Order: sequence, then C-alpha cells, then structure tokens
Amino acid sequence: MKGKLLLFVAMALTAMILLAACGSDNSTENGKGSTGGDNTFKVGLEAGYPPFNWTQMDGSNDAVKIEGQAEYAGGYDVEIAKKIADGLGKELVIVKTEWDGLVPALTSGKIDAIIAGMSPTAERKKTIDFTDNYYKSDLVMVVKKGGKYENATSIQDFKGAKISAQLNTFHYSVIDQIEGVQKQPAMDNFTAMRVALESGVIDGYVSERPEAVSASAANENYAMVEFTEGFQTSDDDTAIAVGVEKGSELTDKINEILAGISEEEQTQIMDRAILNQPAAK
Repeated sequence: MKGKLLLFVAMALTAMILLAACGSDNSTENGKGSTGGDNTFKVGLEAGYPPFNWTQMDGSNDAVKIEGQAEYAGGYDVEIAKKIADGLGKELVIVKTEWDGLVPALTSGKIDAIIAGMSPTAERKKTIDFTDNYYKSDLVMVVKKGGKYENATSIQDFKGAKISAQLNTFHYSVIDQIEGVQKQPAMDNFTAMRVALESGVIDGYVSERPEAVSASAANENYAMVEFTEGFQTSDDDTAIAVGVEKGSELTDKINEILAGISEEEQTQIMDRAILNQPAAK
C-alpha cells in the first residue's frame, strides 16, 4: 500500500513538472510576438509623421486605437499595417513609440514590426532586416509660404539658410550637400520643425514629398519646394519598408502580402491619408 502511494505521488509530481515546463515555453513564445501564439501583430510607429502616421482623438476614418492610450493612430502606415495584419490572420495592435525607440523596441521583442515611414538604409540593416518596399518618394524642402526660398529650384539656392531635419534620419545628413548652409540642430519630430519654421527659428526642413504635401495642404503658412537639382540619395534612402527582426520568419510572409498591393493602390491609399490627416500644427 505504501509503495503504491509513493508511486502515485511520484507520478503526480512528474505531471506537475511537465505542465510547468509547457507553461514556461508558451509564455516565452508569446513574449516574442512574431512566433508566439497570442494572435496579435504589434506594430511600432511614432504616430507623428503625417501622412504616414499620426495621432487623432477618435476612431474616424478607420483609425486604430493605440495600445494603452485613449488616442487613435491613422495614416498611410496604419493602412498598410492593416493589410499586413489581415494577410497574417492576426489582430493589429499599434504601439506608439518615439522614433529613436523603434529599433530597440523591435530587437527587444516589444513589437513585431516597424511600419513607420522608415527607410531601409545600410546603417539600419546592420541591426534589423527589412521587407520589400511599400512606398518610394523624393526629398523636398518645406519652407514658409511667401518667403525668400519658396521659388528655389536647386538645393544650392539654400546657401546661408538655416536648415534642419529630423534626428537620426538620413534627411539630416543630406543637408551637408548644400554649400554654405547654416545647418541647425536636428529636431525630435516634425511637429517641432513646423513650429520652428513658422516662428522663424529655421528657414526650412528636409522632408519626403508626402509629408511636405501633407504639411502644405493642412497649413497655408507652409510651402513645398521640389528641385530640378536636388539631393543625391540612394534608392534605399528614398524607399520605405517594414522593419523586422534579423532572420524573422515574417519577412517572406509580409513580402507576399506587399506584392499584392499595386503602385496604383499605394497612390490611392496615400491620397486618402493626405485628405484625412489632422490639421498641421
């Protein structure tokens, strides 16, 4: 009798250990996001770069609620993220993250992908992988409407001008191509640059065409300058792609989904984003 009791206890303990091990494995997988079983697709973006992404107070125009916040996120990136999440069969979760925190959030497993108007530059490729492009644009300058630089046609027309761009972007590095420019400190976000431009702290900031169209359409004080003699950039610099972890199984899956979005549809999505954006500040 005693032997049978000891055998029963031993079997019970073995079962408990196995259950604990299984529970530990599931917890670890869920934490990884991309390979976990929680059925969510967590996307990081700054929600402050219209028309690619922005923050709004309600769910109008099919905006997506931001995780842990009362606000919603909208924009071109959000629409692309929806299509990818649908294609993956997962629920989209938007994680609002400062620009400088996006790559660390990805590599630490807090998010599954970066869909934030991010270019697949050679420097970033050292740390993370990128999918195929989901948009491509040119560099332009945003200036004050009616100002001395509104009719510029070459980047060299900005000699002596006070020019800035967003921190930790290639936009900031290309300012050095302007001879005699007064390169100003880089700024954290586009809202800060627009305020600096309107107040006269800077004469212009480097941007991609969709953001510049967005800014000038939403605020009559801004104008977009396109160049006949513009900045020298690589194809990767002006492309936009999804950032994923090194060696992620998501890369091929996302590429299959992106292949189903034609250039015509991309343009339509961007046009809607520009139309739906909140007023520029």
